[in-house]
Amino acid sequence: MRGMESPAISAELTRLIGFEHLPRAHGPALIHGRLRAEPEDFAVAETLSFEPDDQGSHWLLQVRKTGANTEWVARRLAALSGVAVRDIGYAGLKDRQAVATQWFSLPLGEGPAPDWSPLVAEGVEVLDCRRHGRKLRRGAVAWNSFELRLRELSGNLDALPARLSAMASQGVPNYFGPQRFGRDGGNLARAHGLLTGHSGGGRRLSRHQRGLLLSAARSALFNQVLARRVELGSWNRALPGERLQLAGSHSHFLAEVIDDSIAGRVASGDLSPTGPLCGTGESLVGGELAALETEALVPWAGWIEGLGRAGLRAERRALILRPQDLCWEMEEGACLLLRFRLPAGAYATSVVRELGDWLEPASGRIDAASAP
Repeated sequence: MRGMESPAISAELTRLIGFEHLPRAHGPALIHGRLRAEPEDFAVAETLSFEPDDQGSHWLLQVRKTGANTEWVARRLAALSGVAVRDIGYAGLKDRQAVATQWFSLPLGEGPAPDWSPLVAEGVEVLDCRRHGRKLRRGAVAWNSFELRLRELSGNLDALPARLSAMASQGVPNYFGPQRFGRDGGNLARAHGLLTGHSGGGRRLSRHQRGLLLSAARSALFNQVLARRVELGSWNRALPGERLQLAGSHSHFLAEVIDDSIAGRVASGDLSPTGPLCGTGESLVGGELAALETEALVPWAGWIEGLGRAGLRAERRALILRPQDLCWEMEEGACLLLRFRLPAGAYATSVVRELGDWLEPASGRIDAASAP
């Protein structure tokens, strides 16, 4: 689309990069229903990628929050402990419309922990408190465990078991979820201004805000390349010139030729094709795949140049998301209970959107749902 020079991102452009318009890999929507009718319908618990030291100047707090977002909880912890908000650590953001269990770190020294009981009335409960030697950093999560209850289902319920079995065995497209882009895609509109110099997009932004906007833009571009691979039927198989990522790591390598061994490792889940997280540096893929990615991103040249000027380096992200331990059961009242685990950086909505479309309280409309 050639409208990127306009001062504000157009409604059509927002539609094209909207989560609800991305193609599904396993066929059209089977069902419709309600997601997050109650916060308890969306439960997520993170497992850290390390064990606490049980010594040191930081406290690690395991917190269960209901109806509160991560940054709000961080501010409340800072206020109760007398610590600056910037010194509060957490491994990842969890959505407000959920029951979320996650860890925070506070530099409290050798003294006793503060009284956290005032948080209970605000929907926040401290479950565990452990000493640790350093601040909790973003991304220090081994996986997130989800328990989702999808209510008021209608549509082709008989086809659900086959669809879920295919998702469990083959995976789903590893799209970035819509909360990455802000309410109604607002972060993308602001990112457009920041990256192209229109509408004062780079003014009065904190480092944190700027990072969020750059991340939103990269995520939208990745989704566009992944969507193209889904349309072509190649999202879950390797192409010549592919960058393949090893399961359970961020390591990847170039595969100029795809032989039976490589194809088998992709099918088994040991390897995944990857898509671009745009930035400076040479293209990490080759052959026809490089041409495919370039073509998919032609309308976004202004954004890509802006990401390079912002100093971001080109990286890769897996195209295949494989939900671990995916299980399900039908409950009374046309309700589906799903349980599964996802690695850090993956989105539960990329799983449930392969089933159907969801009505959420925040949006008041039928579309793909947001996730922590």
